[in-house]
Order: sequence, then structure tokens, then C-alpha cells
Amino acid sequence: MLNYEEDIAMYSIKVANDPRTCNRVVIYRPSKNIVSQNDLISLWEQKTGNKFIKDFVSEEEIINLSQTLPSPENIPVSILHSVFVRGYLMNFKLGKDDLEASELYPDYNYTSIDQLLDIFLLHPLPPASAAFE
Repeated sequence: MLNYEEDIAMYSIKVANDPRTCNRVVIYRPSKNIVSQNDLISLWEQKTGNKFIKDFVSEEEIINLSQTLPSPENIPVSILHSVFVRGYLMNFKLGKDDLEASELYPDYNYTSIDQLLDIFLLHPLPPASAAFE
């Protein structure tokens, strides 16, 4: 089973050798792998049989924090809002000349989110420190 890094490498090799991609932007954003934070947590709970304790914070609360916290404490809150609430890393339209890798190479079986979670269950990564402490 391939993993995410191998998918990126395979797509990169295909793109580098494909005349259709010359001087074009190629985005790796397979539509089946675009899931919400809640969907990802739910899938992980199903796979592990464990339930997370969740505290829901409204978008209004996050915006209020980003506007009222002093700098630099407001920066992580603003980033979390843009990534997890607004979805700015994935929620954008491709330009007319941009290409999406999984659409360009539909015959390539990329690793799904479901498969990645299975890999993490079999071969857990070592703990990492939080990005914002």
C-alpha cells in the first residue's frame, strides 16, 4: 500500500514527464480526500473504537478571540480560523489554466484518507509537539 509521500512523488514524476503540464500549476487535491475536521475525527473514532471529548467553539467566539487577544496571541487563533473554519487551504477554485493531479491521472490509485488512517493505526508516528504552545 502506498502512502501519502509516495503519492506525491508519483504525481511529481508524472507531472514532470507530461507535456500537458508544462508551465502549468498542478495542485494535488483529490476530491475524495477533502474531508472536514469533524468527518476526520468521526472516522478515527470509528476505526479506534474510542470517543474524543469535544468542545465546540462557535465561529463568532473564534473571531472575537482573534480580534481581542493581543498580538502575537491572536495569530494562532486567526490561523486556526482560516484553516479549520473557513477551509482556506482547500476551499479555493483552481484557475482556468491550473490542473488537479488526480483528475489529470485518473488511472493512478492515490492513498485515501481511510487508507492513511489504517496506516497510522498499524504504524503510529512518534509523538510531536504542538505547533502552538
